[in-house]
Amino acid sequence: MKPLVLAMRIRSEQRLDLSPLVPHRLDGTTAGEIARLALQTTRHPITLGDVFRVSAGDPRHIRIEGATDRLDQIGQDMAGGENVVEGDVGKQAGRSMRGGRLTIRGNAGHWAASGMRGGQIEITGAVGDRLGGPLAGETAGMRGGVVVVRGNVGERAGDRLRRGTIIVEGRAGARAGSRMIAGTLILCRRAGPLPGYLMRRGTIVLAGGCDELSPTFIDCGMHDLVAARLMAAFVGEHSRAAASAFRPPLRRFAGDMAVLGKGEIFAPTQ
Repeated sequence: MKPLVLAMRIRSEQRLDLSPLVPHRLDGTTAGEIARLALQTTRHPITLGDVFRVSAGDPRHIRIEGATDRLDQIGQDMAGGENVVEGDVGKQAGRSMRGGRLTIRGNAGHWAASGMRGGQIEITGAVGDRLGGPLAGETAGMRGGVVVVRGNVGERAGDRLRRGTIIVEGRAGARAGSRMIAGTLILCRRAGPLPGYLMRRGTIVLAGGCDELSPTFIDCGMHDLVAARLMAAFVGEHSRAAASAFRPPLRRFAGDMAVLGKGEIFAPTQ
């Protein structure tokens, strides 16, 4: 069955909350009902039909065409199905996702995958700061699922990561994996300074090295671990670049010793 298609007709001057546009919330609704959905905005009331042209289809498969960075919270609380976005999106894409697949063929703003618990997110472009990180007042960031970013990411990617896997095929900004609680962060190209800043547990793989490693990490020597091969097989389903990052031998650093110190960073030998 063909997907439900939402084609953007005008570029909104307001920021729009698109969190209602997820498969489980649209199941059983008609194209007319979808067009009359009220969107949360910053100033004036607006309906989805004011901005998008709605083409009827299976709401379990949604395609948004002509997206811009004014569209926030796309895929929030998604529990299943598929949401494909053609274009850029704003902040908090995929926030609190529990299942399904969100594909963004463009760039994404800050806090993408914040609070994510399950499912898969793929972003072909760049992402802003705090990918998978918590919002103000929250104690943990991403809690499950898999996120793959084909482009670059901003600062503090994986901040307070609790569970799940984040793969970044481009460059990463400063303090990637800061305050990590658990989970896995794989950075395929060079990262900015101080990756793993104040991390307690978890695993960071620096395939391209970093600008500066904190002195509170301890060099544990070279390793050829069976667990690394198993992890390579898992991430290889999502990214060949990430799988190649686990080629042995790898140098292991334990830390951050400024806090609990049970985390680890793997870096290439060269």
